[in-house]
Amino acid sequence: MFVCHGNICRSPMAEFIMKKLVRENIPDEGISIASSATSTEEIGNPVYPPARAELNRHGISCGGKYAVQLKKDDYGRYDLFVVMDGNNLRNIRRIFPDDPQGKIHKLLEFAGRPDDVDDPWYTRDFEKAYDDILKGCTGLLEYLKENIQ
Repeated sequence: MFVCHGNICRSPMAEFIMKKLVRENIPDEGISIASSATSTEEIGNPVYPPARAELNRHGISCGGKYAVQLKKDDYGRYDLFVVMDGNNLRNIRRIFPDDPQGKIHKLLEFAGRPDDVDDPWYTRDFEKAYDDILKGCTGLLEYLKENIQ
């Protein structure tokens, strides 16, 4: 489960980039990939047009995706919760006060970086967000290949 503030930019970009990477690199292992928001302000809205356009530039469709909110009972449904930045990390800890299984990670940890994926809603740099998300998802793909049982 990829998580960001509103589920209209970074987390859906990560969701659809990861779906493509998994489809192209891992035999059908029943991997469930989704994204959600820590806030309620964008619930029901589609992927933000500049984020959708950036995905389209790379041949990735996100049609049919609408923002949903992360729920407390999602903890038992997913093996990993991958947040985009430190603010998302703080917010997810309000939803999941405990993380006994160590499921919560920042995306760029998988790329060997402690950095945040900057929010393109504010930076307007959707290309940089895409590049950072791709790096994180590529590292996550390698993690999955090593850890799928």
